[in-house]
Amino acid sequence: MEFSHVSVMLNKAVDGLNIKEDGYYVDCTTGGGGHSYEIASRLSPGGRLFCFDRDPEAIEAAKKRLAPYEDRITFINRNFCEVGEVLEGIDLDGAIIDLGVSSYQLDNAERGFSYMKNAPLDMRMNQNDPKTAYDVVNYYGKDELIKILRDYGEEKFAPKIVSYIIKQRETKPIETTEELADIVKRAYGPASKNDNGHPAKRTFQAIRIEVNGELAVIEPTLRTLTDMLKPGGRLSVITFHSLEDRIVKQTFAALAKGCTCPPKLPICVCGKKPALELIVKGDLPDEEEIENNSRSKSAKLRVAEKI
Repeated sequence: MEFSHVSVMLNKAVDGLNIKEDGYYVDCTTGGGGHSYEIASRLSPGGRLFCFDRDPEAIEAAKKRLAPYEDRITFINRNFCEVGEVLEGIDLDGAIIDLGVSSYQLDNAERGFSYMKNAPLDMRMNQNDPKTAYDVVNYYGKDELIKILRDYGEEKFAPKIVSYIIKQRETKPIETTEELADIVKRAYGPASKNDNGHPAKRTFQAIRIEVNGELAVIEPTLRTLTDMLKPGGRLSVITFHSLEDRIVKQTFAALAKGCTCPPKLPICVCGKKPALELIVKGDLPDEEEIENNSRSKSAKLRVAEKI
C-alpha cells in the first residue's frame, strides 16, 4: 500500500515556524512528509531539516517524497522523545509536531488501527515494538483496562465494555479489530444508535495511546525542544483530541509563565524566567480544509516562540 497522508493545517503550521532559509529544523512526526516537504522547500542548501518518525515505513516513504531536497535532510527512525539525545549539542530554529495518526496507518488494514477494517489487533506505530493491542486487550487486568479507557478514551461506558472484554477472553482470545469493535457495540447496546460516530472510536483511541505510550512523551519532549531552541526559535504543535491538547496547552503555559513563587510573596525569589512566548493559542482549520479533509475537523494548532 502506498504511504499517503494529507497534512493538516499545512501552511498555518509551517508559517508559524517563521522559517529561516539557513535554519535548523526538526519535523518530529514526519509521517507522509507533507510538513517536511514544505519546510525543506523553504530552506537553502545551508539549512537542515531533521526528519524523525518511529515508523520505518514512514521514513522510507518520506525519503522518496523528499528526494528533491535530500541535500538538506537527515532522516532519523526514532521516537521524537529521543530528539535531545539524537541531536545533542545542536541548536534549533524550530520544530513541528503533528500528533495525529497518519492516514496511511489508519487506512492500512494490516496495521490494526481502524475499527472500520478487520485486521489483527496491532496498533503499533513502530512494528518492531514488543507490545501490541492484542497484549493490552487480552492480558491487562480489569482495573487497568478500565483506567485506560477512562483516562485515554474518556469512555463513559468503560466498566461495562471491560466486563464484556473479560467475559469474551475467558472463552477465547480477542484477536481482531472486528471482534473488539463488536464487543464494544454490544456493551453499548441501544445507546450505540445515539452515539456520535462509531461507539468503538474511544476504546480504539485509548488502546492505541496505551500501546504507543503517546501521552507520556509530550510534555518532556516539549521541554527538551524548548531547551534546544535558539532565541526566536519556534515550536509548532498540532493536536487532535482534548487529552493531547490539554498537555500541550498546560506545558506551553507553564513555560511561558516563568515565576513559580506563591502569589502572596511580594517579590520573586525562585528566579525562574519565562522561556516561551505564546504566538498561536489554539487555531483551528478553516471550513474549506475541513470539507476537503474530514480528519482535520478536530485539529488544533499552538505555536510558541523561545524568548
